[in-house]
Amino acid sequence: MLHDGGVASRFSIQRVKLRAFDLSERSAAYGRRTLVQRAQRWQGRSIFLAQCAISAGLAWWLAQLVLGHSSPFFAPVAAVIVLGVSYGQRVRRALEVAVGVALGVGIGDVFVHLFGTGVWQIIVVAFVAMSVATLVNAGPLVTIQAGVQSIIVTTLLPDPSQGLSRWLDAAIGCALALLVATLAPAAPLSRPRIMAARVVDEVAATLRQARVALSDRDATAADAVLERARAGEQNLEALTEATTEGLAVARHSVLRRGSVPLVQAYADLAEPLDRLTRNLRVLARRAAVATWRGESVPSAYLDLLDDLATVVEFMAGELWDRRLPMAARPRLVKVGVASSALPVADSLSAVVILAQTRSMITDLLMLTGLGAGEARELIPEMD
Repeated sequence: MLHDGGVASRFSIQRVKLRAFDLSERSAAYGRRTLVQRAQRWQGRSIFLAQCAISAGLAWWLAQLVLGHSSPFFAPVAAVIVLGVSYGQRVRRALEVAVGVALGVGIGDVFVHLFGTGVWQIIVVAFVAMSVATLVNAGPLVTIQAGVQSIIVTTLLPDPSQGLSRWLDAAIGCALALLVATLAPAAPLSRPRIMAARVVDEVAATLRQARVALSDRDATAADAVLERARAGEQNLEALTEATTEGLAVARHSVLRRGSVPLVQAYADLAEPLDRLTRNLRVLARRAAVATWRGESVPSAYLDLLDDLATVVEFMAGELWDRRLPMAARPRLVKVGVASSALPVADSLSAVVILAQTRSMITDLLMLTGLGAGEARELIPEMD
């Protein structure tokens, strides 16, 4: 009995060690993955960050040069606020910032002149400034700016003689931000294509990983596939943000208007990519269920996943090479026709995987420029 107990104890300790090692490996993998995601996020926003930083410095310098102000605090602040909103709203936001600063500075200066500074003065001046902005039917940004600037004037810069100077500093910052936006670099125009290529690349990699997990009947690997498929939603959000920004740049920048059709073409990929990733998540979830339950998936279905992944990789390559993936259409049709000739398996999970694969082929055909109806017609019904 003691011997059996000792063996059981050793086995228990070994299981704990293995579980701890597995947990550490997963934590390390998660850390590496999130580090890559953070680096990609920074890379995607590096142009925007540089715009804000350079605009802030130039706004300070211009306010000193043009207006002769020694400390034009509001110039860089206004520049960063205007550039910090989505591109298509910058003109309206610049005006809102200017109006908000004017209200806040004006009301703050009056209160400082009449009542000085203190706790009750801050309460009253913030309430009055935001109330005035609301009464003149201002938007949320104007209202907040009015309150913030009145507080700054009342506390940090309580000098009534500087009211107009502060507003002029803010006007310099707003004007410079609009100029920077108008002369925007080409990076926001290419970012939708880059983000679309990343999404398509990730779909191909997830398909490959799902095929291996199903072939090996590895539940842990299938869980990783499901986690990866769910994480792809972040790439879609980044694509949506990139297409919105890119279209706004093309439409509002006088130097980039000729790029509108091309950027719109990449923006049109967002909807089929959204459908594609949704179907991929269902496929990944069913692959995980199949491995949990020990259900077998026919090798022909696994080969189909491989064939589709190959075509998806080709489509990603087309996007990386600055081409819409229209050349992939015949290959997708070939895979779709092959899928219709496969026998229906006995396993529910296998049937769902096949159905989702066929749905993904339709989504991918839409990426080649076809409508949903046209794409469906190119894939025959199951025999």
